[in-house]
Amino acid sequence: MSEEENTEDVTPEETGAEEVAAEEVVEETAAAEEVVEGEVEGAEGTGEVDVEEAATEAAEEIVAEEERGEKKSDLPPGADLEPLTEPEPEVELSAEERAAREAEEEERRAREAAAANEDDDAPVAKPAPVNLAKDARFSATGKRKRSVARVIILPGDGQIKINGREIEDYFPRPRHRTVVTSPLVATGYESNVDIKIRVHGGGISGQAGAIRHGIARALTEVDPELRPELKKRGFLTRDARAKERRKAGLKKARKRPQFSKR
Repeated sequence: MSEEENTEDVTPEETGAEEVAAEEVVEETAAAEEVVEGEVEGAEGTGEVDVEEAATEAAEEIVAEEERGEKKSDLPPGADLEPLTEPEPEVELSAEERAAREAEEEERRAREAAAANEDDDAPVAKPAPVNLAKDARFSATGKRKRSVARVIILPGDGQIKINGREIEDYFPRPRHRTVVTSPLVATGYESNVDIKIRVHGGGISGQAGAIRHGIARALTEVDPELRPELKKRGFLTRDARAKERRKAGLKKARKRPQFSKR
């Protein structure tokens, strides 16, 4: 079939329909292109804004870094770093060194305790000695080990007689005389009263302790306000320590004969 015959077969209505369809396709293509162009333009505008913001932020960061560099320029490098410390190796101490260290620790604790108790160790205010009547008489009994002392306090000027003898003759050693007169010195009565003492039993040291105990008890009879001071110093406490007796079959209180197997 020839081309002329094909052309003759197409009707005018079909030709108009094809033209309308072609026009619609062209219009749709133009609208799509407009939409795409709008989107591209919007994207280009947003990209310009993002680029400007990024540039501004980068400039601010550079300025901040320069400022920090200027501030840190005065310090040497690594000055802000913490030094690394290695633990010291433990050194084994000998027995003598450990004992010396323990002794130092004990001395330090003793000094701290003494400093903390300074207020507690402050001396108590001594009351004024009481003026005794001429016929006043105060007596008490003191004991220490196997010694017993009968003490009588009278008004006087500080004379002390023990079994009719002066204190210097009865106790030649200053240590024993100090023990005897310690309650009088602590209360301020060493020159206000005369003391007569009868003591028996035990040795020199035990008799000195018994006399001190008796004088302290007699002073509490003279002035009851002296009791706290005497009690604090331990003058009113009966020291019950004594030599332990020997047991049968032993050489002394606890010493045993040497064991012999044969």
